[in-house]
Amino acid sequence: MLYDGDCPLCLREIAMLRRRDAHRGAISFVDITAHDYQPEQNGGVSFQKGMAEIHGILPTGEVISGVPVFAKLYEAVGLGWVYRWTAWPPAARLAAKVYSFWAKRRLALTGKGSLEEVLARRAGGDQQGHCDAACRDKAPAAVKQ
Repeated sequence: MLYDGDCPLCLREIAMLRRRDAHRGAISFVDITAHDYQPEQNGGVSFQKGMAEIHGILPTGEVISGVPVFAKLYEAVGLGWVYRWTAWPPAARLAAKVYSFWAKRRLALTGKGSLEEVLARRAGGDQQGHCDAACRDKAPAAVKQ
């Protein structure tokens, strides 16, 4: 599972998944904001793609993204029933639309700015594209870092 290690909402879900996976070892957690993140070792998923939406890499090497990643993760930790409804095609389409809506707004809602701003910070030398004091000041109080 590739995740944004600077996203406070993402980290809450990661913490829950880590707890549930502790005795299973089914999930490998990879922080795409880490200075040593290497796309070539992670299905070729670039920082930009990883920040735009969630990605997972199956044991076969297949890269998946969006809602199917959550379904696989939750299945791996014994909570498959949570996303089982997304196996029904009309529900899958609805879930994909809802997730797409969220994914496009996630960075701004968690105080990191737009994807373009995160990429610009990273290009400017901040390897993680971290939110600095100026962008944290724009974050809603509930998610300020």
